[in-house]
Amino acid sequence: MNRKSVGFVFLVLIIGAMIGTALGELIAYLLPEGVVEQFFLKSAMIGFDPFTVNLGIISFTFGFKFVLNVIGIVGIAFAAYMLRWYHRERF
Repeated sequence: MNRKSVGFVFLVLIIGAMIGTALGELIAYLLPEGVVEQFFLKSAMIGFDPFTVNLGIISFTFGFKFVLNVIGIVGIAFAAYMLRWYHRERF
């Protein structure tokens, strides 16, 4: 089976974004205040605020926010490269 499943690719890219964003936050807190720190802390939020659906006997709360910074984008690119390399070597 030579095809990658879409779910697996999506999962790897999300994990790359999470690791990259966490590293970006860590790097930004270790750096002194200034332009470089602001560059690493600059992020974009994608998603929507939580909302509640009340059905009387049960209620649901839905919502998500995806926060991505500059190093998160680098993490996605690295994860995509590693995924491509892994699948080329494996198959």
